[in-house]
Amino acid sequence: MSKEVIFEKIKEYQRIMLFRHIRIDGDCVGATKGFQEVLRTSFPEKEILIIDDEKSDYLAFLGPDDAPVPDEMYKDALGIVIDTATKDRISNPKYVLCKEIAKIDHHIEVPGKDGHFYADHSWVEEERSSACEMIAAFCASFPDELKINQRAATFIYTGMVTDSGRFQYPGVSGDTMRYAGMLLDVGVDTEWLYANLYLKDFESLKFKAYVYEHMIISESGVASVYLSRETQQSFGLTFEEASSAISYLDGIKGCLCWLAFIETGDAQNSIRVRLRSRFVHINTLAEQYRGGGHACASGATVYGEEEIRELTAKADEMVRKYKETHEVWL
Repeated sequence: MSKEVIFEKIKEYQRIMLFRHIRIDGDCVGATKGFQEVLRTSFPEKEILIIDDEKSDYLAFLGPDDAPVPDEMYKDALGIVIDTATKDRISNPKYVLCKEIAKIDHHIEVPGKDGHFYADHSWVEEERSSACEMIAAFCASFPDELKINQRAATFIYTGMVTDSGRFQYPGVSGDTMRYAGMLLDVGVDTEWLYANLYLKDFESLKFKAYVYEHMIISESGVASVYLSRETQQSFGLTFEEASSAISYLDGIKGCLCWLAFIETGDAQNSIRVRLRSRFVHINTLAEQYRGGGHACASGATVYGEEEIRELTAKADEMVRKYKETHEVWL
Protein backbone atom coordinates (compact mmCIF):
# COMPACT_ATOMS: atom_id res chain seq x y z
CA MET A 1 0.00 0.00 0.00
CA SER A 2 1.31 3.44 -0.80
CA LYS A 3 1.18 6.85 0.79
CA GLU A 4 -1.00 7.99 -2.13
CA VAL A 5 -3.81 5.71 -0.91
CA ILE A 6 -3.50 7.06 2.63
CA PHE A 7 -3.56 10.63 1.34
CA GLU A 8 -6.79 9.93 -0.55
CA LYS A 9 -8.28 8.54 2.64
CA ILE A 10 -7.24 11.68 4.52
CA LYS A 11 -9.05 13.82 1.96
CA GLU A 12 -12.11 11.56 2.19
CA TYR A 13 -12.67 11.78 5.96
CA GLN A 14 -13.91 14.75 7.98
CA ARG A 15 -12.49 13.47 11.27
CA ILE A 16 -9.01 11.92 11.64
CA MET A 17 -7.65 10.37 14.85
CA LEU A 18 -3.88 9.94 15.25
CA PHE A 19 -2.41 7.16 17.40
CA ARG A 20 1.09 6.18 18.57
CA HIS A 21 2.87 3.55 20.65
CA ILE A 22 3.07 2.94 24.39
CA ARG A 23 6.10 4.25 26.27
CA ILE A 24 6.10 7.36 24.12
CA ASP A 25 9.31 8.79 22.72
CA GLY A 26 10.38 11.80 20.67
CA ASP A 27 9.67 10.12 17.36
CA CYS A 28 6.09 8.97 17.95
CA VAL A 29 5.17 12.22 19.71
CA GLY A 30 6.88 14.38 17.10
CA ALA A 31 5.31 12.43 14.24
CA THR A 32 1.75 12.54 15.57
CA LYS A 33 1.87 16.16 16.73
CA GLY A 34 3.68 17.26 13.58
CA PHE A 35 1.24 15.46 11.29
CA GLN A 36 -1.68 16.87 13.26
CA GLU A 37 -0.38 20.40 12.75
CA VAL A 38 0.20 19.80 9.04
CA LEU A 39 -3.31 18.42 8.54
CA ARG A 40 -4.97 21.15 10.63
CA THR A 41 -3.16 23.84 8.66
CA SER A 42 -3.81 22.22 5.29
CA PHE A 43 -7.43 21.21 5.95
CA PRO A 44 -8.85 23.68 8.48
CA GLU A 45 -12.36 22.31 7.91
CA LYS A 46 -11.34 18.84 9.21
CA GLU A 47 -11.12 17.69 12.83
CA ILE A 48 -7.69 16.20 13.63
CA LEU A 49 -7.33 14.70 17.11
CA ILE A 50 -4.70 12.97 19.26
CA ILE A 51 -6.23 11.23 22.28
CA ASP A 52 -3.53 9.67 24.44
CA ASP A 53 -3.17 9.64 28.21
CA GLU A 54 0.53 8.71 28.29
CA LYS A 55 2.72 11.56 29.55
CA SER A 56 6.42 12.35 29.34
CA ASP A 57 8.26 14.94 31.42
CA TYR A 58 11.08 14.82 28.86
CA LEU A 59 8.73 15.83 26.03
CA ALA A 60 6.35 18.08 28.00
CA PHE A 61 7.79 21.14 26.27
CA LEU A 62 6.03 20.03 23.07
CA GLY A 63 2.66 20.70 24.69
CA PRO A 64 -0.42 18.62 25.62
CA ASP A 65 -2.60 16.42 23.44
CA ASP A 66 -6.36 16.76 23.00
CA ALA A 67 -8.93 16.07 25.70
CA PRO A 68 -10.75 12.70 25.65
CA VAL A 69 -13.83 12.47 23.44
CA PRO A 70 -16.89 10.18 23.51
CA ASP A 71 -16.51 6.80 21.84
CA GLU A 72 -19.07 7.78 19.22
CA MET A 73 -16.58 10.24 17.72
CA TYR A 74 -14.24 7.43 16.75
CA LYS A 75 -16.84 5.53 14.75
CA ASP A 76 -16.92 7.77 11.68
CA ALA A 77 -13.21 8.63 11.81
CA LEU A 78 -10.10 7.56 9.94
CA GLY A 79 -7.55 6.29 12.43
CA ILE A 80 -3.88 6.73 11.52
CA VAL A 81 -1.44 4.77 13.68
CA ILE A 82 2.12 6.09 13.43
CA ASP A 83 5.43 4.48 14.48
CA THR A 84 3.80 1.30 15.84
CA ALA A 85 4.52 -2.13 14.40
CA THR A 86 2.00 -4.27 16.28
CA LYS A 87 -1.45 -3.59 17.70
CA ASP A 88 -0.49 -4.59 21.24
CA ARG A 89 1.82 -1.55 21.36
CA ILE A 90 -0.80 1.03 20.36
CA SER A 91 -1.25 3.33 23.34
CA ASN A 92 -4.94 4.16 22.93
CA PRO A 93 -6.88 0.88 22.49
CA LYS A 94 -9.89 2.79 21.14
CA TYR A 95 -8.23 2.87 17.73
CA VAL A 96 -10.31 -0.23 16.98
CA LEU A 97 -13.45 1.92 17.04
CA CYS A 98 -12.37 3.87 13.96
CA LYS A 99 -14.17 3.19 10.69
CA GLU A 100 -10.86 2.57 8.86
CA ILE A 101 -7.28 2.31 10.07
CA ALA A 102 -4.14 3.41 8.24
CA LYS A 103 -0.59 2.75 9.35
CA ILE A 104 2.59 4.78 8.79
CA ASP A 105 5.65 3.08 10.22
CA HIS A 106 9.38 2.46 9.80
CA HIS A 107 9.59 -0.75 11.84
CA ILE A 108 9.84 -4.25 10.42
CA GLU A 109 6.26 -5.26 9.71
CA VAL A 110 5.12 -8.34 11.62
CA PRO A 111 1.65 -9.86 11.92
CA GLY A 112 -0.14 -10.08 15.25
CA LYS A 113 -0.66 -13.25 17.24
CA ASP A 114 -3.69 -13.97 15.07
CA GLY A 115 -1.51 -13.84 11.96
CA HIS A 116 -3.12 -10.66 10.66
CA PHE A 117 -1.96 -7.06 10.31
CA TYR A 118 -4.02 -4.47 12.19
CA ALA A 119 -4.35 -1.79 9.51
CA ASP A 120 -6.60 -1.57 6.46
CA HIS A 121 -4.02 0.57 4.67
CA SER A 122 -0.28 0.55 5.37
CA TRP A 123 2.75 2.52 4.26
CA VAL A 124 5.84 0.93 5.78
CA GLU A 125 9.46 1.73 4.90
CA GLU A 126 11.82 -0.13 7.20
CA GLU A 127 14.91 1.66 5.94
CA ARG A 128 13.77 5.07 7.17
CA SER A 129 15.60 6.50 10.18
CA SER A 130 12.39 7.58 11.91
CA ALA A 131 8.64 7.85 11.59
CA CYS A 132 9.15 11.61 11.51
CA GLU A 133 11.30 11.23 8.39
CA MET A 134 8.34 9.42 6.83
CA ILE A 135 5.98 12.24 7.81
CA ALA A 136 8.40 14.74 6.22
CA ALA A 137 8.54 12.55 3.09
CA PHE A 138 4.74 12.31 3.06
CA CYS A 139 4.42 16.10 3.14
CA ALA A 140 7.07 16.52 0.44
CA SER A 141 5.12 14.15 -1.81
CA PHE A 142 2.10 16.48 -1.85
CA PRO A 143 3.63 19.97 -1.69
CA ASP A 144 0.67 21.70 -3.32
CA GLU A 145 -1.78 20.40 -0.73
CA LEU A 146 0.14 19.87 2.52
CA LYS A 147 1.55 22.89 4.33
CA ILE A 148 4.36 22.70 6.91
CA ASN A 149 4.51 25.69 9.27
CA GLN A 150 7.18 26.37 11.89
CA ARG A 151 5.27 24.56 14.63
CA ALA A 152 4.86 21.40 12.52
CA ALA A 153 8.48 21.55 11.39
CA THR A 154 9.65 21.72 15.02
CA PHE A 155 7.62 18.67 16.01
CA ILE A 156 8.80 16.61 13.05
CA TYR A 157 12.43 17.68 13.38
CA THR A 158 12.33 16.69 17.08
CA GLY A 159 11.52 13.10 16.18
CA MET A 160 14.11 12.96 13.43
CA VAL A 161 16.82 14.18 15.79
CA THR A 162 15.94 11.93 18.73
CA ASP A 163 15.31 8.71 16.81
CA SER A 164 18.47 9.03 14.74
CA GLY A 165 20.74 9.89 17.68
CA ARG A 166 21.34 13.34 16.19
CA PHE A 167 21.79 11.77 12.76
CA GLN A 168 24.37 9.19 13.88
CA TYR A 169 22.47 5.89 13.78
CA PRO A 170 22.21 3.43 10.89
CA GLY A 171 19.32 4.35 8.65
CA VAL A 172 20.35 7.96 8.24
CA SER A 173 20.60 8.63 4.52
CA GLY A 174 20.92 11.49 2.11
CA ASP A 175 17.12 11.69 2.11
CA THR A 176 17.15 12.04 5.90
CA MET A 177 19.38 15.08 5.68
CA ARG A 178 17.45 16.58 2.79
CA TYR A 179 14.18 16.33 4.71
CA ALA A 180 15.87 17.75 7.80
CA GLY A 181 17.08 20.65 5.67
CA MET A 182 13.55 21.16 4.34
CA LEU A 183 12.29 21.50 7.93
CA LEU A 184 15.12 23.81 8.96
CA ASP A 185 14.28 26.06 6.02
CA VAL A 186 10.82 26.54 7.53
CA GLY A 187 12.43 27.97 10.64
CA VAL A 188 13.09 25.41 13.41
CA ASP A 189 14.71 27.07 16.43
CA THR A 190 17.38 24.42 17.03
CA GLU A 191 18.97 26.28 19.97
CA TRP A 192 15.66 26.21 21.88
CA LEU A 193 14.96 22.64 20.82
CA TYR A 194 18.36 21.25 21.81
CA ALA A 195 18.22 23.09 25.14
CA ASN A 196 14.92 21.36 25.94
CA LEU A 197 16.16 17.95 24.76
CA TYR A 198 19.71 17.80 26.04
CA LEU A 199 20.45 20.16 28.94
CA LYS A 200 20.82 18.06 32.11
CA ASP A 201 20.44 18.86 35.77
CA PHE A 202 23.11 17.78 38.21
CA GLU A 203 21.12 14.79 39.52
CA SER A 204 20.94 13.27 36.03
CA LEU A 205 24.72 13.57 35.75
CA LYS A 206 25.08 11.64 38.99
CA PHE A 207 22.89 8.93 37.49
CA LYS A 208 25.14 8.83 34.44
CA ALA A 209 28.13 8.31 36.73
CA TYR A 210 26.25 5.48 38.47
CA VAL A 211 25.68 3.76 35.12
CA TYR A 212 29.40 3.86 34.29
CA GLU A 213 30.32 2.58 37.74
CA HIS A 214 27.91 -0.37 37.58
CA MET A 215 28.06 -1.38 33.93
CA ILE A 216 29.50 -4.75 32.93
CA ILE A 217 31.44 -5.51 29.75
CA SER A 218 31.34 -9.10 28.54
CA GLU A 219 34.30 -10.97 27.12
CA SER A 220 33.35 -10.33 23.49
CA GLY A 221 32.22 -6.74 23.95
CA VAL A 222 28.65 -6.37 25.22
CA ALA A 223 28.16 -3.48 27.63
CA SER A 224 25.19 -3.87 29.96
CA VAL A 225 23.66 -2.28 33.03
CA TYR A 226 20.82 -3.35 35.33
CA LEU A 227 18.57 -0.73 36.92
CA SER A 228 16.35 -1.93 39.74
CA ARG A 229 13.26 -0.05 40.89
CA GLU A 230 15.16 0.84 44.06
CA THR A 231 17.94 2.43 42.02
CA GLN A 232 15.46 4.33 39.87
CA GLN A 233 13.69 5.64 42.96
CA SER A 234 16.94 6.65 44.65
CA PHE A 235 17.66 8.98 41.72
CA GLY A 236 14.03 10.07 41.40
CA LEU A 237 13.82 8.72 37.85
CA THR A 238 10.78 8.06 35.73
CA PHE A 239 10.89 4.87 33.68
CA GLU A 240 11.63 7.00 30.63
CA GLU A 241 14.57 8.72 32.34
CA ALA A 242 15.96 5.37 33.47
CA SER A 243 15.71 4.12 29.88
CA SER A 244 18.08 6.89 28.79
CA ALA A 245 20.89 4.83 30.34
CA ILE A 246 21.19 2.96 27.06
CA SER A 247 22.58 6.08 25.39
CA TYR A 248 25.43 6.27 27.90
CA LEU A 249 26.87 2.94 26.74
CA ASP A 250 27.23 3.58 23.03
CA GLY A 251 30.68 5.14 22.89
CA ILE A 252 32.84 2.40 24.38
CA LYS A 253 35.54 1.20 22.02
CA GLY A 254 35.36 -2.53 21.34
CA CYS A 255 31.72 -2.82 22.44
CA LEU A 256 29.48 -3.57 19.49
CA CYS A 257 26.32 -4.18 21.52
CA TRP A 258 24.91 -2.54 24.60
CA LEU A 259 21.97 -3.49 26.81
CA ALA A 260 19.99 -1.73 29.53
CA PHE A 261 17.80 -3.90 31.77
CA ILE A 262 15.19 -1.75 33.52
CA GLU A 263 12.75 -3.03 36.12
CA THR A 264 9.24 -1.78 35.34
CA GLY A 265 7.68 -2.38 38.74
CA ASP A 266 4.56 -3.84 37.18
CA ALA A 267 2.53 -6.72 38.59
CA GLN A 268 4.35 -9.25 36.40
CA ASN A 269 7.81 -8.09 37.60
CA SER A 270 8.80 -7.58 33.99
CA ILE A 271 12.14 -6.11 33.00
CA ARG A 272 12.22 -3.92 29.92
CA VAL A 273 15.34 -4.30 27.78
CA ARG A 274 16.81 -1.66 25.52
CA LEU A 275 19.11 -3.23 22.89
CA ARG A 276 21.46 -1.19 20.71
CA SER A 277 24.35 -2.23 18.49
CA ARG A 278 26.93 -1.19 15.97
CA PHE A 279 27.26 -3.39 12.85
CA VAL A 280 25.64 -6.42 14.55
CA HIS A 281 21.92 -6.88 13.85
CA ILE A 282 20.19 -7.52 17.16
CA ASN A 283 16.50 -7.32 16.23
CA THR A 284 16.35 -11.11 15.83
CA LEU A 285 17.61 -11.47 19.40
CA ALA A 286 14.95 -9.05 20.66
CA GLU A 287 12.28 -11.10 18.90
CA GLN A 288 13.26 -14.12 20.99
CA TYR A 289 12.34 -12.16 24.12
CA ARG A 290 8.91 -10.67 23.37
CA GLY A 291 10.19 -7.74 21.37
CA GLY A 292 11.66 -6.56 18.13
CA GLY A 293 12.45 -3.38 16.26
CA HIS A 294 15.20 -2.19 14.00
CA ALA A 295 18.35 -4.05 13.00
CA CYS A 296 20.52 -2.09 15.44
CA ALA A 297 17.93 -0.63 17.84
CA SER A 298 15.32 -2.84 19.45
CA GLY A 299 13.38 -3.50 22.63
CA ALA A 300 12.44 -6.64 24.51
CA THR A 301 10.99 -7.87 27.80
CA VAL A 302 12.48 -10.47 30.12
CA TYR A 303 11.46 -12.03 33.41
CA GLY A 304 14.04 -12.88 36.04
CA GLU A 305 17.79 -13.32 36.25
CA GLU A 306 17.89 -16.46 34.13
CA GLU A 307 16.50 -14.70 31.06
CA ILE A 308 18.84 -11.77 31.65
CA ARG A 309 21.81 -14.14 31.61
CA GLU A 310 20.48 -15.95 28.53
CA LEU A 311 19.92 -12.78 26.52
CA THR A 312 23.31 -11.34 27.50
CA ALA A 313 25.09 -14.60 26.62
CA LYS A 314 23.40 -14.72 23.22
CA ALA A 315 24.37 -11.12 22.55
CA ASP A 316 27.95 -11.90 23.52
CA GLU A 317 28.00 -14.85 21.12
CA MET A 318 26.63 -12.70 18.28
CA VAL A 319 29.34 -10.11 18.85
CA ARG A 320 32.04 -12.80 19.09
CA LYS A 321 31.00 -14.32 15.76
CA TYR A 322 30.83 -10.92 14.11
CA LYS A 323 34.34 -9.97 15.22
CA GLU A 324 35.70 -13.33 14.05
CA THR A 325 34.23 -12.95 10.56
CA HIS A 326 34.63 -9.20 9.95
CA GLU A 327 37.63 -6.93 9.88
CA VAL A 328 35.89 -3.56 9.81
CA TRP A 329 34.86 -2.80 13.39
CA LEU A 330 36.18 -0.67 16.23
